[in-house]
Amino acid sequence: MKTDLFRIALVLGLVSAVGPFAIDMYLPALPSIGGDLGASPGAVQMTLLIFFLTIGFGQLLVGPLADIFGRKPPLYVGLALFMAGSVGAALAPTVEWLILFRFLQGLGACAGMTVPRAIVRDLHTGTEAARLMSMLMLVFSISPILAPLTGSLIIDSFGWRGVFWAVTIAGLLALVLIATSLRETRPAEARRESSLAGALRGYWQLMGDRSFLGLTAIGSFALSSFFVYLSNSSFVMIDHYGLSPRAYSLMFSVNAVSFFAMSQLTGMLSERFGLVRVVRIAVTGYATVMVALFAVMASGVDSLPVMAAFLFVGYGFVGLVIPSTSVLAMDEQGAIAGTASALMGTLQLAIGAVAMGIAGIFFDGTPLPMVAGIALCAVLSFTLAHLSLGRARRTASMPAE
Repeated sequence: MKTDLFRIALVLGLVSAVGPFAIDMYLPALPSIGGDLGASPGAVQMTLLIFFLTIGFGQLLVGPLADIFGRKPPLYVGLALFMAGSVGAALAPTVEWLILFRFLQGLGACAGMTVPRAIVRDLHTGTEAARLMSMLMLVFSISPILAPLTGSLIIDSFGWRGVFWAVTIAGLLALVLIATSLRETRPAEARRESSLAGALRGYWQLMGDRSFLGLTAIGSFALSSFFVYLSNSSFVMIDHYGLSPRAYSLMFSVNAVSFFAMSQLTGMLSERFGLVRVVRIAVTGYATVMVALFAVMASGVDSLPVMAAFLFVGYGFVGLVIPSTSVLAMDEQGAIAGTASALMGTLQLAIGAVAMGIAGIFFDGTPLPMVAGIALCAVLSFTLAHLSLGRARRTASMPAE
């Protein structure tokens, strides 16, 4: 059973990582892309923002399709689009063409972000789902841990265009894994009641479900703080603090290690304390650390080691928030798991994109606007958790005796 669980987590984690791989390998290249294509930092950041937006809103279509046609067909189509967009981005002559192909790339990548959550819900709920989700995230961690360093090595050897050839190969490997190692988890009889009209009803039902929306929003604002870091950190670390792309990649990987190492405790902690209690404690720690970081930086302490230490601890707490809120939100959505996963993913990335956009408006080359955006996301996540996690939900999620 454990072997089967790990095999599923391995495949789903690697498939889920393809889209983020196209982000994390790309981050060290942002300054050089601007120089090579003669584009402003805002235009270069738009290539990142459009990818997030497309992944987010594309999920609204992919989720229902995964309920109607099964889990595997949308993954096949999505990865084909992702590879086509990657080849186009590698050959893009201007930043406008790069933005266009990043749009196509994101449209394909959204399947890998939506379908794995639905597969987890097909197979498990509660603590077992939390355990599988945390294992999936462990495999998924290959992207933020290794991708920036790998990206910087590729950029040094082949330039920024080499990154897109590399993610094309990653997409092809994911396609092979799905075909050979992943079984269909939504049987034909479960699909008979699914339709696009049913998906619209499902979205309407979910938009009225305060529990689902509250849990999704808690996780979304926690994730948004990481998105703010994604979009600004390469400029802060490389241009403001003078790190090399490789040193920046190593620092980025350290934060990712904290996030994913803590996520592995989700199953154990939820079994002992209940998922809701884990969420409440984690968001409290997360908000406390990030607000303290903002206070220190706002007082005039412009220190890279200080900022790195706070971020390491803060993102460790986020590693507990994300899988816990995802499992709780999906727990009662088995009949429309694909649709629910799509709406969750869309809201997460839409909120993240808005946070990135707002942080970009105030970005002035110093770390303070980035840190302020991270702290604000943490406070919103904390506030929502304490407003939406009521007594009934706590009772329902208490550990079994």
